[in-house]
Amino acid sequence: MLELWLVGIGTGNPNHLTLEGVEALRGAAMILIPRKGPGKEDLADLRHHILARVGSPAPVAEFDMPVRDESLPYRERVEYWHDQIARIWTQTIDRSRPSGPVAMLVWGDPGLYDSTIRIAQRLDPSPKLRVVPGITALQALTAAHAIPFNTVNGAVTVTTGRKLRDHGWPDGAETLVVMLDAECSFQRLDTEKLYIWWGGFLGMPDQVLIQGPLAEAGPQIVIARAEARRRHGWIMDTYMLRRTGT
Repeated sequence: MLELWLVGIGTGNPNHLTLEGVEALRGAAMILIPRKGPGKEDLADLRHHILARVGSPAPVAEFDMPVRDESLPYRERVEYWHDQIARIWTQTIDRSRPSGPVAMLVWGDPGLYDSTIRIAQRLDPSPKLRVVPGITALQALTAAHAIPFNTVNGAVTVTTGRKLRDHGWPDGAETLVVMLDAECSFQRLDTEKLYIWWGGFLGMPDQVLIQGPLAEAGPQIVIARAEARRRHGWIMDTYMLRRTGT
């Protein structure tokens, strides 16, 4: 039976890796690394850098990520894409014939808005799965701004940019954390009495932080995000919104 280890690596800073993650990467028989296309070579390079930092002796097998079919409806598009990725994993592993566990370096934490676990569950036969938790973008964001995640006895809602665009501010929400938002969907909100903390490339040397009342900080974030993406060819960012006075 294939043993597959999914290792959370935080937001790109090698220092975010836990001791359990270090041991897993050193103990794996093979490492799978995705290549995400032109302009995104940094994502594979960062994974190689982390492996070098921890001294992993495992051979690396790279594979090319398939492109989503934008002509399909969203849910169908994602399902088909996940099937493609699972097939590529299987083919890559079969070619290499590793003598022990196969590890993958997963951005952030494998359990939070990441599909790696769901893709792993599509493999046939099912692998013996081990998940090593990692620092999430939520933790990196609040640490970078030196703020608490919640108010006293307060609830936090974690959602996506798509949900925010389609449904607006969730009823009864006090603090809102938004992930996977390539369109700066906060622009569609009523900015009155909202405060935002935003971060791009969290924990990395190119980290960018902006905070302030949404009416003032929102336009600054749109410009800063576009410029950072232009420079790097990609960006990973997240933000937290809170109603002022709470």
